[in-house]
Amino acid sequence: MSDVQIDLFGDVVGQSRAVAQLRAALARPVHGYLFVGPPGSSKSAASLGFAAGLVCPNGGCGQCDSCARAMRGVHPDISTIERTGAAITVDEIRDVTTRALRRPVEGVRQVLIIDDVHLALRSAPALLKTLEEPPSKTVFVLTAEDVAPGLATIASRCAVITFSALGEAGVAEWLIRRGVEPLHARLVAAGAAGDLQRAELLADDADYLVRLARWRDVPSRLDGSGAAAAVAAEELLGSLDDALEPLRRHHGAELSALEDEARQRGERGLPGRKEIVERHQRAERRWRTDELRSGLAVLQRAYRDRLRAVLEQLDDQPGSPGLLEEAQRDATAVERISSASAALSRNVQAPLLLASLLAQLETVS
Repeated sequence: MSDVQIDLFGDVVGQSRAVAQLRAALARPVHGYLFVGPPGSSKSAASLGFAAGLVCPNGGCGQCDSCARAMRGVHPDISTIERTGAAITVDEIRDVTTRALRRPVEGVRQVLIIDDVHLALRSAPALLKTLEEPPSKTVFVLTAEDVAPGLATIASRCAVITFSALGEAGVAEWLIRRGVEPLHARLVAAGAAGDLQRAELLADDADYLVRLARWRDVPSRLDGSGAAAAVAAEELLGSLDDALEPLRRHHGAELSALEDEARQRGERGLPGRKEIVERHQRAERRWRTDELRSGLAVLQRAYRDRLRAVLEQLDDQPGSPGLLEEAQRDATAVERISSASAALSRNVQAPLLLASLLAQLETVS
């Protein structure tokens, strides 16, 4: 045992009820859990802490080497299966099935964490089969933003733990407690969509507000010429690449800290280094997709704001042909952005999707 006490759920923010349920579940765990809640509601932190408790020989003591390694993400009996693209593929679920059949390396059970199950609609039948015939020594921890009709059967095979959304005020308060200047904290909170992990990275991103403005300015830049859409698409794609820098710095710092700890323990190298690097690479691919999804949300809000302004003018000038036409154009733009955002779950290529969308928006501008 160590003199250092680790709070397995110390990074879970604003979810006291869910944490209480998970602490109670450690005494008699079932084969599957589904954590449901919006992005950034601490589901990932809760998954890791719960997994650490499940593989701990002392039921989640927070003091043993098993807990310490689990919380660092290097325990051999905890595996995280993350989507490499915008949706979880059948091949990735087959990997889950293969891993589930393995024996635990150290303890009495292994834990498989599968993130973003709401993006597994096409692979859901394969996942359901595995959950219906679970290996006795494997516990599944699934996370999802919601339970769509296609996932209802999967949810019925799991114990569902609900995570509530954090409002902008809650995110801003959390950032301020971490030393972020209040005005900047509120601006970041507005773009974080309740996602604490995203908020933390955006708060350190000097270019965040520039990227935000770039998405918001798209409607005013599209002039119907065709060239404006191409230029805007190129700039926005460049912004997606720029957005990766804070995450890459975070990953670099994490890897450096883990390597320092390994050296202090007298180890020649970092155990699990390859897996950690691969996890970082997957996270960066997902971040780029999620950044595009976030940008589309900003763009959609810009068109909705325009539509709202036009509708207010129509209250003063009812039946105005020009205003009615403008309102229809903005409403069409909102619908097309929604379709583009939904298409991300089909692993479409970002350059093609964005170029196509802006070309469509230019025709209605």
